[in-house]
Amino acid sequence: MFLTSDEQEDFRQAVRQMCEDKVAPHAAECDEKAQYPWHAHEAFSAMGLMGLTFPEDCGGSGADHVTWAICIEEIARVDAASSLIPAICDLAMTPVMRYGSKEIQQRFMKPICEGRAQASYCLSEAEAGSDVASMTTKAVRDGDEWVINGRKQWITNAGISDFYTVFAKTDRSAGHRGISAFVVEKDTPGFSVGKLEHKLGIRASPTGEVILEDVRVPHENLVGEEGKGFYYAMGTFDWSRPVIGAQAVGIAQGALDYASNYMNERRTFGQPLTSYQGLQFMVADMAMEIEAARGLVYRASAMADTNHPDLTRMASMAKCFAGDVAMKVTTDAVQLLGGYGFTKEFPVERMFRDAKITQIYEGTNQIQRMVIARKTFTGVR
Repeated sequence: MFLTSDEQEDFRQAVRQMCEDKVAPHAAECDEKAQYPWHAHEAFSAMGLMGLTFPEDCGGSGADHVTWAICIEEIARVDAASSLIPAICDLAMTPVMRYGSKEIQQRFMKPICEGRAQASYCLSEAEAGSDVASMTTKAVRDGDEWVINGRKQWITNAGISDFYTVFAKTDRSAGHRGISAFVVEKDTPGFSVGKLEHKLGIRASPTGEVILEDVRVPHENLVGEEGKGFYYAMGTFDWSRPVIGAQAVGIAQGALDYASNYMNERRTFGQPLTSYQGLQFMVADMAMEIEAARGLVYRASAMADTNHPDLTRMASMAKCFAGDVAMKVTTDAVQLLGGYGFTKEFPVERMFRDAKITQIYEGTNQIQRMVIARKTFTGVR
């Protein structure tokens, strides 16, 4: 049985209170205007949530991944878009943290922890989403520099971030073994942001195209070893997919909490909605599914701390199951509010739209099922 510690639950309450005070009041407006929640970034930085899992010598807190999952869950409970602020910085810096030199870690991670910078992860392309090895972005060595050319798509917080972890082909004849990773700074000549997407959900977090035209970066910005980028990217997903699961759990919990409170107050035929057995059964199923998803997420997160041999399978399970639960729970929450749930006046409509992305990014849930099946067939435990 996995149980969170008293310290982790105290942390949860502190993050929840901060989110209720500083994030929730602005969530609807930021969603409506597709406006980046800088107020949330400021609050997270003040509380030390930016770089929560980063090493202490890089300005972080060195927190375990269950605590990290709790953090993302509690932010997403009130605003999924705001939860991407620390989550995407952590995603972008995970290859740096796990495989980079101490010099590159401190150069790029300290400013994030101090609230002076943010980071994005640049892996996907228009024709290379789930099929990472088919990317066309290339990097060519020129003395002590690398020259990068290509376009990356679906980049979270494009235009907001200061640092971009970019994956590119350094040996085009080597397939997935010819990919390397680099950190590119936004002010580098040749770097620009293209089209920003007009999205269904997480509208306060921009998603766009990153364009690299003869971008020159010093060799010191190479993350780890040349040609290991594919393995770095896949290893990063083992750590980050439980975080998306945590985001999904938070969205679902927020929807259930709001629907439950609404049902206590809303009366029909002289009695509250909570008195109707059919609706009680819906709420019971929602609560059970959320708790099951949370258990998977926390277990996968705990396994990330020890790099457990079954981490890949469990990370995919956590992300996939929690994403499906978030979509189902938010759909039911809209139903429980009836016509009101279908309006922007109530937050479950936004939560419903936000939940969908958790089934898509960082590997679609169809890809997750392929990973789970293959790992199950091989009998890795």
